[in-house]
Amino acid sequence: MSLNLRYAARSDVGLIREGNEDSGYAGPALLMVADGMGGHAAGELASAIAVATVADLDVHPPDEGTVLSALGESIADVGDGIADVIDTEPDLTGMGTTVTGLYWLGTRIAIVHVGDSRAYLLRDDELQQLTHDHTYVQTLVDAGRITEEEATIHPRRSLLMRALDGMNPVEADLSLREARAGDRYMLCTDGLSGVVTADEIAAHLRQGDPTGAVTRLVDLALERGAPDNVTVVVADVVDVPQAAQGVAEVDRTYAPVVVGAAGEPRVRLRLPSVRFPDDAQPDPDRPDRPLPVDSGPPTAPQPLIDAEIVVPAAEAARRRAREEAEEEEQQGRRRKLWWSVGGIAAAVVALLVAGTLVASSWLSTQWYVAVNGSAGTGTVAVYQGIQGSLLNYPLSSLQYDSGLQVGTLPFFDQELVSKGIPAADEADAQRIVTELQGRADDCATLMPPSGCPGEPT
Repeated sequence: MSLNLRYAARSDVGLIREGNEDSGYAGPALLMVADGMGGHAAGELASAIAVATVADLDVHPPDEGTVLSALGESIADVGDGIADVIDTEPDLTGMGTTVTGLYWLGTRIAIVHVGDSRAYLLRDDELQQLTHDHTYVQTLVDAGRITEEEATIHPRRSLLMRALDGMNPVEADLSLREARAGDRYMLCTDGLSGVVTADEIAAHLRQGDPTGAVTRLVDLALERGAPDNVTVVVADVVDVPQAAQGVAEVDRTYAPVVVGAAGEPRVRLRLPSVRFPDDAQPDPDRPDRPLPVDSGPPTAPQPLIDAEIVVPAAEAARRRAREEAEEEEQQGRRRKLWWSVGGIAAAVVALLVAGTLVASSWLSTQWYVAVNGSAGTGTVAVYQGIQGSLLNYPLSSLQYDSGLQVGTLPFFDQELVSKGIPAADEADAQRIVTELQGRADDCATLMPPSGCPGEPT
């Protein structure tokens, strides 16, 4: 017997975002997720480049002794691929992606990680987090300044300290771990880990097969509001018959699965020079063709009426009387029904009006800082309300534009502003704008700090 992987993957746009900037891949030797960022349809390009680039190792496997260096080189290649796209379309400057992947070695797993997407291991019913978030709040946790619980609600929890943006060299976390039969691995973007606790993840991973696990986890994120894209990959380590005694080989009888932006034809068309992996299994949310619809049996033929049958006058009169009585009774029932419907409709309208007033009052207390215009050329602005729309009605309004160009901020601040920075109130929003202005001023100095636009690499 030898150890191999059985896997499943799913990606969902979520309930707030307009497009899916996540990408995921599950293949015989490689599992990975990538969370794109940058807005202006650029994040989806960055994550798709990451999947296409790293997935090449599934087709052209490196030697076991060089797998970590091969993974490190693939991360550098992702950065080069993003840089090439930015050179062609400068408006996409600021886009980037996280990358978290597991490479299968038969009895060991190699891990590559950049950003805040995560990898978990469920072994003997105990869940372990295999990766360490490269975020600002994680540095605060590591320093003992805040707790893990405080980190989950910190307004800067999405601020990345490390990501692939095509501008700055990035060092990936690389490691090797032992693999055992019965292990279950799970990779996810922060669209899942941001709204579902580790205990809840463990509970759902303890049951069912990989397909059922990814379905339950994504559905749970959607039930929690799914404010971000959600991508989940689950794989089991299983014993399979070994073809040649003493030779460990990857089982390639299972086709790879590509989900999210990397599986979208429109995204692939925008990246003509990128070689994407084959995808023999459709995205569960985008089936190749609709299921057949059963419309039921055909209408039964109506009986023919003999117009020449003569009904006695008395019988005809009695029938008309019965019909008139039945019609009067039906009219009475209809009048009662309309009164009932009218009462229900009035109650519904009253509830909608009350709900609208409550929602409007609540929205007036919500504030955030975000981009006014496109990510590449927009400015930092303060909004009242929350991001997104309901039935094409915007849930926020622009209060004022600071005039601060987003492109003058450090790249990670650009990414944060593109996603939106929540504020406690208007004064807090003004404080955030002031801090961003200060970092932009730092970037304009003769000795700009790391991560600024135009900084030499």
